[in-house]
Amino acid sequence: MQPILFEVPYLGMRITGFGVMFLLACSGALWLTAWRARREGIDTEAVYELAIWIFVGGVVGARAVYVIQNPSEMKSLLDVFRVWQGGIVFYGCIFGGLIGTMIAWSRRPFPFLRMADAVAPALAWGAGIGRFGCFLNGCCYGEPSESPWAMTFPAGTIPWYDHVQRGLVAPGASCSLPVEPTQLYSAVAGLGLLLIMLVYHSRRRFDGEVMTILMVGYAITRFWVEGLRADQPSSLLGLTFSQIVSLVLLMAGIGTWLWLAAAGRRTFAMRLAFESSEE
Repeated sequence: MQPILFEVPYLGMRITGFGVMFLLACSGALWLTAWRARREGIDTEAVYELAIWIFVGGVVGARAVYVIQNPSEMKSLLDVFRVWQGGIVFYGCIFGGLIGTMIAWSRRPFPFLRMADAVAPALAWGAGIGRFGCFLNGCCYGEPSESPWAMTFPAGTIPWYDHVQRGLVAPGASCSLPVEPTQLYSAVAGLGLLLIMLVYHSRRRFDGEVMTILMVGYAITRFWVEGLRADQPSSLLGLTFSQIVSLVLLMAGIGTWLWLAAAGRRTFAMRLAFESSEE
């Protein structure tokens, strides 16, 4: 864990681990999307314009959901905008990014489902790398655990403060209790989904199928990890907000796959046959 990586000399500017991972997640996602789009024959200019709208919508959505869920952490209006210090919700990023996507599509139409398949691996990359930022920041931690890979966080960190407030450790303790490293679980899950989608991309049977893999896979892994986290209160039927959204996303992913499978197989096969005849 390393919330502050270093401080810029003379400027007093602190470079946070979360901020660096956030930048890496965004830049890597843009490169992945452009790479997949070129292979799909999609105009890369449309990708770059889309990226701007997704970035703006995603950041606003991710931060807005976090602020709504954690209003007590906002000590001043400026705190609402301190995204580089952590405090974003990936599902908010999806919702905001979807709004940004629709705006970009209305301004410059593109093949929506093919673009979705190009964007899906980038979203998995962003989710995975972003969780390494959460680990460095000390947020999104799990419940106390006796598992051999459980980790402690030093005094002054978010898990340590939580354990002190809950009476799990003394105020003078040097570290928190061992907790489930849920940030790393999420990171591995995100990068695992990335690998699956990259391998499956050339084997997909219809446009949009890769995105449905992300929808279903992310929903399942997020629901599981949420059950291990200590920083998310239950909101309905013993489920957290993100678990409820995961169930909705899972059903939407399955429903979208069934719909696309019925409507898209013939269209996709005809396009492949046409492209093969041109070669």
